[in-house]
Amino acid sequence: MFHFRTKLVAAGAVALSLGLGAVSAKAQEFINVLTGGTSGVYYPLGVALSEIYGKGIEGARTQVQATKASVENLNLLQQGKGEIAFALGDSVKLAAEGNAEAGFPGKLDKLRGIAAIYPNYIQIVASRESGIKTLADLKGKSLSVGAPASGTELNARAIFAAAGLKYEDLGRVEYLPFAESVELIKNRQLDATLQSAGLGVASIRDLATSVPINVVAVPAEDVAKIGAPYLSVVIPKGTYEGQSEDVATAAVGNFLITRADVSDETAYQMTKLMFDHLDQLAAAHAAAKAIDPAKALDGMPVPLHPGAERYYKEKGLLK
Repeated sequence: MFHFRTKLVAAGAVALSLGLGAVSAKAQEFINVLTGGTSGVYYPLGVALSEIYGKGIEGARTQVQATKASVENLNLLQQGKGEIAFALGDSVKLAAEGNAEAGFPGKLDKLRGIAAIYPNYIQIVASRESGIKTLADLKGKSLSVGAPASGTELNARAIFAAAGLKYEDLGRVEYLPFAESVELIKNRQLDATLQSAGLGVASIRDLATSVPINVVAVPAEDVAKIGAPYLSVVIPKGTYEGQSEDVATAAVGNFLITRADVSDETAYQMTKLMFDHLDQLAAAHAAAKAIDPAKALDGMPVPLHPGAERYYKEKGLLK
């Protein structure tokens, strides 16, 4: 019995040494890109990033993970279950603070910044037949506010508080991803949806071509009550079919976030390759046209990763 076990241990040691030899000869870099629902903007951009990294980082194996977006992504990063993630600025700030109400079990201290990318527009869209034209008109109506404790739902809470509304004022609250919300509106089972996404998001484009819609304004004075990182912006007329005028709303910046234990070289490559291939990202989704290296450090809620810092110093964007 003892002799048999010794043989097993010896065989294991040989296998281990062979395995280690293979790893040191060619380090296998695994990059899991954490995105959002497949009908949002994070997902197609994440697919494009994974292709860019797969080709540009030697020995990299990449994967794209569809998630419930910001809050889940940041928790997964903290747990070491992803290398780069899309997230909304207010979610990143709340994660670093360890805000339990927002869905964070404690301070997420491993989060490190890569870049500010494009703004998310908070887009509240109702079927025209619901009669909803203003935030006050949502009282007694049914609204989907995004997945529970998602970045979108945190935006919904902030907008409601600023407008003096509560979820209890609604006839019904649904916590659904973008695509499911749109299907319910098409089937007359839901009045409105609040979606925090890049302009021209596929789910709302799909809705607007199926039924007449109203895009509901979030007035500048309400946005001012919330304060940073919220900005007052305009959804330009014609963004969606049947939208005949500009509509005021709020925007929150999106960020690419990594974790502290990703190597400096990998973080540097992830930053550099993203900016080197902005055309490929814009081809995946028009929201990426707003990505600008000169604005990449604006409002970063967590410390920069040293690898990303190296890139910005090289470009003269950081001293």
